[in-house]
Amino acid sequence: MSSRFGVAVVRGRSMEPTLVAGDRLLVRYGAAPRAGRLVVLRLPNGVVAVKRAVRRERTGWWVGRDNPDEGTDSWSVGEIPDHDVIATVLFRLWPWRVSPRADPAQR
Repeated sequence: MSSRFGVAVVRGRSMEPTLVAGDRLLVRYGAAPRAGRLVVLRLPNGVVAVKRAVRRERTGWWVGRDNPDEGTDSWSVGEIPDHDVIATVLFRLWPWRVSPRADPAQR
């Protein structure tokens, strides 16, 4: 499967402080996720969101959010099936700040 690139725009507060609403992200469709990295995915309710891939499960990914007070993650919806992981985040295009790959605990 060949990869292609695109831009995703952050909506909501679930990934604060790493990402904030309006951030534009360069994403790679078809790239394999890795634990600790940010991914674009489809939640069970159909909403497309950015989350952190926490760990690989049998048939998908356990995902988390960086803001414990906002949003949805695998604690509420379970693992996200592989076919619902749409893209991996490469980096923030705008506004230019610290890479979203950074572990929030290391800041």
